[in-house]
Amino acid sequence: MEQKKAEPKKKILFVCTGNTCRSPMAEAALRKELRRRKIAGYTVSSAGLAARPGTTLSPNSAQALAEAGIPVNKTFKPKKLTEKMLDGAYVVICMTEAQRSLIARPNATSFYALAGKDIPDPYGQGIDVYRATLRAIREVLPLVIKTYCSPACFPF
Repeated sequence: MEQKKAEPKKKILFVCTGNTCRSPMAEAALRKELRRRKIAGYTVSSAGLAARPGTTLSPNSAQALAEAGIPVNKTFKPKKLTEKMLDGAYVVICMTEAQRSLIARPNATSFYALAGKDIPDPYGQGIDVYRATLRAIREVLPLVIKTYCSPACFPF
C-alpha cells in the first residue's frame, strides 16, 4: 500500500514593527483559535520589520495573553522579518496598512485591508492598552480564518 505524503502546512505570518507586542499576540491568539476550532494544516508565526536581537516579548503582552487564557511561549524570541520568511508564507498579515505597503508582496495583507482598521502599536503604554490591542486583534481572527483557511473550515 502506497503511503500518501502529508501536504506541507500553510504558513500564516503576522508582522509588526519590533515583534515584541502585536504580532506575537496575534500569533498566540490565532494558534489557540485554530486549536479550539480543530483546524489543522496551518502553522502560525510572527516577525518584526525592525526586530532587534536580545529583546523579549513585552511583559504587558505576556500579561494580556495570560489574562485571556492564551498560552504564552516562555522561550519566545523576537525575529527580524526575512525574505525567506516572506517567500515561505501562505499569507503575511501586517498590523498596519503602512507595513503592508513596505512589504509589497502579493501574499501580504493587513488588518486594515481585512477589517478596515490598523492595530496601533501599544509599545511603552500601560497594560490596559495592551488588553485593548489584544481584543482588537481577536475581533478580526474569525475573518482571518474565514478568508485564509480551506473551505473545510466552514461553517462558522
